[in-house]
Amino acid sequence: MQTNLSEQAKKLPRADEAESILRSCVHCGFCNATCPTYQVLGNELDGPRGRIYLIKQLLEGEEVTEKTQLHLDRCLTCRNCETTCPSGVTYHALLDIGRAELERRVKRPSSERVLRHGLRQVIPRPAVFKALLKAGRLARPLLPHSLQQKIPCEVVAPKTRPPARHARRMLILEGCVQPALSPNTNAATARVLDRLGISIVDAPRSGCCGATDYHLNAQEAGFERARRNIDAWWPAIAAGAEAIIQTASGCGAFVKEYGHLLRNDPRYATKAARVSELARDLSEILSAEPIEALRGGQRERIAFHCPCTLQHAQKLGGVVEGLLERLGYELTHVPDGHLCCGSAGTYSITQPELSTALRDRKLDALESGNPELIVTANIGCQSHLDGAGRTRVRHWIELVENAVP
Repeated sequence: MQTNLSEQAKKLPRADEAESILRSCVHCGFCNATCPTYQVLGNELDGPRGRIYLIKQLLEGEEVTEKTQLHLDRCLTCRNCETTCPSGVTYHALLDIGRAELERRVKRPSSERVLRHGLRQVIPRPAVFKALLKAGRLARPLLPHSLQQKIPCEVVAPKTRPPARHARRMLILEGCVQPALSPNTNAATARVLDRLGISIVDAPRSGCCGATDYHLNAQEAGFERARRNIDAWWPAIAAGAEAIIQTASGCGAFVKEYGHLLRNDPRYATKAARVSELARDLSEILSAEPIEALRGGQRERIAFHCPCTLQHAQKLGGVVEGLLERLGYELTHVPDGHLCCGSAGTYSITQPELSTALRDRKLDALESGNPELIVTANIGCQSHLDGAGRTRVRHWIELVENAVP
C-alpha cells in the first residue's frame, strides 16, 4: 500500500514501524472474513481493512473525527485478522500507533473520559478492585442487570499453596482482577507445579502487567507498569528462575511484547527482551512436563474456549486442548472456535452491546456439543462468559488440580 506520512506523523516515535506495516498491506480483504465486528456490523470501516485505511488517513494528515475514533474503538484487538492475513500485517501494532495519535487529536466526551479513567484506577489495583467487588455483591439486587453480570455468583476459594521447596523455580504473574474473581487459579497452578517438582517464588513488588493502561491509550502508563514488573522480577531472574508464568493469556500476550515495546528504552531494553524470552503461558510449561502422572479422578465432558490472546497473539491454539486430552478429558467440537467472545479486556464495559452479541454467539457455539463445563485460559473470557448465567465456566488448570490429592 502506497503511503505518504505527514511531516507531523514522521516525528512520531513509531513512525517508521507504522509506515512499514501500512506498506505490507495489499488490501486483499481476507481479514474481514474472520473479523468478529465486521461479521456483526457489516461495515467496511468496522473491519481491519477499513480501519487500516482510517489510520492511513490519520497519519497522512487528513481530518479525523469522533466517527474515526468510534470505528477504532470498536476493534476488539483479537488479532484474528493477523492469523488470516497472507501478507503478515502486524495489525495490532498499527492500531496501537493509530489509537494513541487519535487520542491526542480527538477529544472524547466527558462521560467516556470519566469511564476510561475510572477503569484505569480500579482494574490494575487488586485491593481496590476486590473492595469494589465486595461492595457490588452486597448491592447486587439494586444494580442494573449489565453490572450484575460482572459480579460472579460463585467464587472458588483457593486451596493452600505449597512452600517453595524445589530446585526448579519459576515466577508467576498474580494478575489484577483474577485474585478476586478466580483466586483458585494461581493456587491450583502452584499445587500442580509442586507435584511436578517446580516451585513458585514470590515477587511481591510486581503488579499489573500494564495492558489495561496501554489498551486504553495511556501507553506510557502501561510502559511504566512494565518497567516496575521487570525490576520486581529481576532478582529472581538473576538467581536462575526458569520462567515467568502467566495463567491469564491476555497478560501473557502483553508481557511477551515487553521486549518490542521497550526496545528503544536504554535502561530497560535488554532486561525487557529477557523478560519476554522467559514469559510462558501455563500451557507451555505443562506441555513439556509428564502430566500423565496426574491423571485420575472424574472426567467431565467439556468445551474449551481458546482465548484470542492465546490462539492469535501467542499462537498457542491447540496446546491446552492437547493437555486436557492427555489427561483423559472428552472435548466437544466448538464451531467457529477462532472467533472472539467479546470480552477483550475492558471492551465488555466500553462496548457493551457489541460485547454481549459476541458473547451470546460464542456461548451458542460452546454449548452446541452439550458440555457439562466450559473451560478457558483467560480471566476476562472466564468472567464474561460465566456472567451470562448459562453453562459454568472455569479456568482449565482447575481440572488438572482436581487430580492432585
